[in-house]
Amino acid sequence: MAAKIKKGDTVIVITGKDKGTKGEVLKVIPDESRVLVRGVNLVKRHQKPSQMDPGGLKTFEAPIHVSNVALADPRDGKAVRVGFKIDQHGRKTRFAKRSGESIDV
Repeated sequence: MAAKIKKGDTVIVITGKDKGTKGEVLKVIPDESRVLVRGVNLVKRHQKPSQMDPGGLKTFEAPIHVSNVALADPRDGKAVRVGFKIDQHGRKTRFAKRSGESIDV
């Protein structure tokens, strides 16, 4: 099955504490159905000092479930569902269902 959300896509959080936030997908974890989005679901962890790092309180992104994000429409930036088409070269491409705009370039 083809992935509807891929690394580098711009997504919008549609539910949860960060609802309405836009961000870039940094990592996709398909086994757990989760994505890592820049600036979304920020958590703080106490980090022990190491030779390379002084340690202390570190803030970083935690994964969010893929059902809680929607792809941003390339035309107007609103949340959109994703469909698939076979183009004239025989490649499977993603498109925004609301505007019909192609997502894959």
